[in-house]
Amino acid sequence: MTEKAAVNERVLGAYEGFVKHLKNFLDEQQFNHEEYTKFVEWADRLGRSGEIPLFLDVFVETYVLEAKYKNSPGTEPSLLGPYYEEGSPVLEESPFVMPQREDEPGDKLTFRGNVSSVNGPLAKTKVEWWQDDADGLYSNYDSPAPAFNLRGQFHTDENGDFEVHSIVPIPYQIPTNGPTGEFTFSAGYHAYRPAHIHIKFEHEGHETLITQVFFEGDEWLETDVANGVRSSLLTKLEDKGDRKEASLNFVMRTE
Repeated sequence: MTEKAAVNERVLGAYEGFVKHLKNFLDEQQFNHEEYTKFVEWADRLGRSGEIPLFLDVFVETYVLEAKYKNSPGTEPSLLGPYYEEGSPVLEESPFVMPQREDEPGDKLTFRGNVSSVNGPLAKTKVEWWQDDADGLYSNYDSPAPAFNLRGQFHTDENGDFEVHSIVPIPYQIPTNGPTGEFTFSAGYHAYRPAHIHIKFEHEGHETLITQVFFEGDEWLETDVANGVRSSLLTKLEDKGDRKEASLNFVMRTE
């Protein structure tokens, strides 16, 4: 006789809640069987294409974050995105210069920030940084640039301060030649994300903070296809002639 597996109450509760709300959704939408069949076929293509992480990152993750962190103290999180890569180079000397090609295209950027806790100052926080290049491409994925171009990790100083030298990111389109793009255009959306920097913060005793930095004046801020923009994550690019400068402070939550 086969023993029954122990019930995972969290899994069961989440499933029952999902079914409860799904029934209400189906009653509201009144899908016919042809529409349901087309959905199943599209979902099958989504899985076979390997785009499930992409689709969930773009169209679902932001609502997960809003549900958990709405009205909570600390910096608002934003999307991890599909282009995060572990093992980026460790940068030892401040100011921290992101790995770049010789004569890397794009406007030079100096970014300054401070990391603190909701309880006060925070020293030696681990920071990971990644971004697209002047063609809107990410190293290790769709860019011809060397691995870990414009990616790096470092620690803040004793005051929580850090300074990064990189280039200004640009807006880019999410991939549109697969099922995710099919959905995007069927829903009448454009496929653009505003220019942004990805930053991940880790410190003992604190929740890992994964967020993004956006820039005032970007044409896609109000209609970001991933709905990842938060007003608190906006900063201004100051033109200093030979480079642009920007800054933003970040606050981590205790566990």
